This record gives sequence, C-alpha cells and structure tokens, in this order.
Amino acid sequence: MVNNFDLIRNLLTFASDDEFYFVQILQRKKDNPGNVNGSNNSSRLIKAYYIDSLEKFDNLKDEMIFFAEHFNARVGINLNKRSYYKTAFNVMKKMAEQMHNKQFKNVRKAYNTCCGIHNGGDKIWLLDVDQKLSDKELNDFRLELGGYQPLGDKVLAYIPSKNGVHVITRGFDLTEFRMNHPDIEVHKNNPTNLYIP
Repeated sequence: MVNNFDLIRNLLTFASDDEFYFVQILQRKKDNPGNVNGSNNSSRLIKAYYIDSLEKFDNLKDEMIFFAEHFNARVGINLNKRSYYKTAFNVMKKMAEQMHNKQFKNVRKAYNTCCGIHNGGDKIWLLDVDQKLSDKELNDFRLELGGYQPLGDKVLAYIPSKNGVHVITRGFDLTEFRMNHPDIEVHKNNPTNLYIP
C-alpha cells in the first residue's frame, strides 16, 4: 500500500477560484487482469475529482481511499493545475468536433478528456524512477538535476511509487539528462500516486 496524501497535500496551492487539480481513480488492467472493461485498453475510470481547495481535498480523502480499495484501483493526481475557464472552452471545442464526426457517445466524456489537457501556467514534471533510492542517492540526484539548465534546485518532492519514486520537478533542458538517464521516463503531464492499495 502506498499512501501519499500527506506528502501531496503540502504541494497543493490555490491562487484563484479558477484553479483546480485533476484527480482520477483508475482501475488498471495490469493490476486486474481480465477484469477491466473500459474505453481505454489499459485502464477504466472509476471516478474523477476536481480539487479546488485543501478543504475539498481533505473531505474527499476517505472516499477516494474507499473506491481505490473496493476496485483495486489507483488514485492519481496531476500536479499541473487546470483552469476551469480554459477547460470549459476546450470542452466546447471538443464536443463540437465529436458531434461533427458523429461521435455522439463520446460527448459525455468531453469534460474529463479536457481536464487531461494541461492548460495552466507553470509546468511540473514527473521523473519516473523505477527503483528505490537511498537518501544519499536522492540527494545526489537532486544535485545533478540542479546542474541542468536553468541552474538551481528543481526538485519539488519525492513521491513514493510501488516500485520506486516519482521525482517531481520544475521543467529543465532534457538534452544532457536523457543522455545520462535513458532509463528514466520524463512525463510532462502525468499524474503521480496519491494512493495505491
């Protein structure tokens, strides 16, 4: 079991009523072989949340954990904030495209699809390290990342995953990093783990 609610709570900021974090509970086929039937080949959406305050985050925590346990699903949060305003306009565009292409069954999914699009300001990345790292290794990694352009500390948090760690960073020049770490996936718009049963 991985529970990162307290770690991630410290990363959440709300500068305006327009901002929210997109949270999804996903039942992965990988974790439930033969039992997942969703619109996506690899996972099924159990429930989505739009977190626009710490109070809402705290109030929904037990519900999210319950659904994750019940469906053997993961709770993920995208740390790139979304904008209600921009999401609404993207929904109108998406629905018009779907209707034009006679994809009427997909119209009901347009809002969550558009919540998956990063439309906010600062970009927060996720470096997916598929091994456990000691405190010394994490510190060495932090120092190495600080040497990439733009110079300076980029690490916002270390979020435990089932097999390793998600290093949450600000954006930086990936040229040298990719040469030094071809095995580490860099995700520019992916959720990190809030809870894994």
